[in-house]
Parts: sequence; C-alpha cells; structure tokens
Amino acid sequence: MSFTAKQIAVTLLVVCATVVPACQSNSPEKANGVSQSESAAILAEALLASDETFLQAKHSKDPLGMIDAAVGGKTGVNHELGKNLIGAFHQPQLVMIDTDTLLTLPDRELKAGLAEVIKYGASCDVEFFGWLEENMPALLQKDPAALAYAIQRSCEIKAEVVAEDEREAGRRAILNFGHTFGHAIEHCQGYGEWLHGEAVAAGMVMAAHLSGIDELQLQRLVSLLDVAGLPVAAPQIDAESWMRVMGMDKKVEQQQLRFVLLRSLGDAYVTTSYDSERLQTLIGAAA
Repeated sequence: MSFTAKQIAVTLLVVCATVVPACQSNSPEKANGVSQSESAAILAEALLASDETFLQAKHSKDPLGMIDAAVGGKTGVNHELGKNLIGAFHQPQLVMIDTDTLLTLPDRELKAGLAEVIKYGASCDVEFFGWLEENMPALLQKDPAALAYAIQRSCEIKAEVVAEDEREAGRRAILNFGHTFGHAIEHCQGYGEWLHGEAVAAGMVMAAHLSGIDELQLQRLVSLLDVAGLPVAAPQIDAESWMRVMGMDKKVEQQQLRFVLLRSLGDAYVTTSYDSERLQTLIGAAA
C-alpha cells in the first residue's frame, strides 16, 4: 500500500496555545521526550489497533519528539542489543504539536532536540541548513516564530521522505544521518549519559568526515553544531566497541555496515561503499 504525504503527516498543526505543561522530569528513562512506558503504549497501539484511527498529540518536552518521533509512524523501544530494534509502523491521522511547552525546557534538552533539526538541513535541504545558520541564536532564545518554522520545515521534510518509503526499504534511511555513530555512542556511554541529540551531533561530524566532503562544507556543519552548543567530537570509546555496536545497527545488511553519507550538504545517500581506512582512523581517534 502506498501512502501520500497527506496521509502520513501532512495534517500537521503547530499549536501555540499551551494545553498541557511540559514534563520537567530529567529521568534517563526518557528518550526523545517520551518515556519507555509511553513508547511501549504507542507500540501496543500500533500492534493491536492497526486499523483504528490514531491521533498523536505531542506535548513533548523536547523538539526531538515533535519533529522526529511524532512523524513517520515508526514506533519502537530500545533493547540491550541496540536502539529501536523492536517496533512497528502505524501512521497517525493527525499530529498536534504544542510549541509553548518548549519554553519550559532546560537548555541542554532544547539543544539536544535541535540536533535533529540540523540533521534535516544537513541531509535533505541545504537552504534550510542556511536558514538554521542565520537563525540559530533565535532558536536558542526560544523565539516562538523561529521554533514554529523549524518544527514545521522539519516535519515537512520527514513527511516527504516517508511518503516515498514508509517502511525504510530505501530512501527513508537517509534520515538516519549521524545515527550509526550516534547510537553507538549512546549504547557505549549508557543511555541518558549522552542525550540522543548530543550523540547524533557528534555522529554527524564523524559521518561528514567519512563522507569526504570538502573542508568548507565540513566546517559549516561543525560551526553550526558548535553555535547550537552541541558536541562535535565523540567520547573515548575503544575501537572494538565501536565496531561491535555499529555491527548491530538496524541498517546492517548481510553483515555489511551501511552508512548515511553526504555528497554535499543537503544531499545524503545510503551506502555500503565507504573508505574503510578513513573509518578506522575516525574510530581510532575516538578510542
């Protein structure tokens, strides 16, 4: 069955009136603004009521939950072997987003959520990336208009990609730019020690290095992440652990690592063909 962008996400409302106060919990059990129990409930909904209407209200404490987990119909939970390895697909008919809840966020969690916003520009839309370069100070100041546009454009990009490839058989995997390295960081450091967005930020820099894009574009990515207050270098992890954990990544096919790399900013692709010596240098530098 094919899905249009309208069916998947496009009935998108960015609501600016506070409906439910943002959750203030800093529990490491929370991931992407959603607790493991909430994730399990959504997964159960997907498994048990696949033919029922599903409405999703994102009164999330994290923009990451608004722009990433809310759109695309993927519901999953973490497992000790890796992140998001158990799950299902079930599309909501409506996604409602309350941006006022972001005003209650601790700065660290806002910044972590902005990593996924940067990912959309870096992987899919260089014009949006340029907008982020100009407007990052406003986003960090929680300017309502800037936040609303960043969330809207991020959701549009994800909906467009998912409409082409709902079950991640091909192009949808580009939305995992930075995540192969990022998930390994989360796993090795312990979930919650590095927030998801922080790990993805460092992972995007590693993926950009592995891509071999020109130095100017690489520095644009590093500079934007730095301005956003995000890490641009991975923590110390031994090389064996890097390879072991990345080998359990959901994108692995026939025991081959697949990476999301960049031809240039805004133009990502998925490949099993990469510079293995450069990869060893990257993980060796982070060991």
